[in-house]
Amino acid sequence: MTPLPKRKLSKGARNRRRSHLALKPGSLSVCPSCKAAIRPHHVCPECGKYRGVEVIDVEAREAKKKSKTQR
Repeated sequence: MTPLPKRKLSKGARNRRRSHLALKPGSLSVCPSCKAAIRPHHVCPECGKYRGVEVIDVEAREAKKKSKTQR
C-alpha cells in the first residue's frame, strides 16, 4: 500500500510550494541588421538573417505564400 499524507496540506503551504512553477514571459533580443524584436538564437522573420548571414530569402517566401493564397 502506498504512503498517504497524515494531514491535509493547507492552501498556503501548497501555493508556496508551487510558487516557482509560474510561467515567465519569454525574452526578446534585437536583430542587429533590421532592429526588429526577435527571440534569441532564432532567424529574424523580418529580414531572414541570423548573426549577420542571410539564411532565408524573405522575398521568395512571401511570393510563395501569395501564390498559394491565389489558388
